[in-house]
Amino acid sequence: MNFIDWIGFFGVFQILLAYFLNVIGKMSNEHIAFILLNLIGASMACLASIFLNYWPFIILEAVWALVSLYSLLKLKQ
Repeated sequence: MNFIDWIGFFGVFQILLAYFLNVIGKMSNEHIAFILLNLIGASMACLASIFLNYWPFIILEAVWALVSLYSLLKLKQ
């Protein structure tokens, strides 16, 4: 795997970790760690997709990151 693959791998891992912890009841979707895992993970996956020039995942991960950022800002209010 190259550097871009590792960026994407760790990004997707963080998203899946947040999802798994939420599903098994270990972390609420309103917990700051859940939101940050999604925000950072989606941003990393988006960056890797940009490097690969793969538009479907650029759009998916950018929207995921923006929704996570919105959730983070809403939580801070």
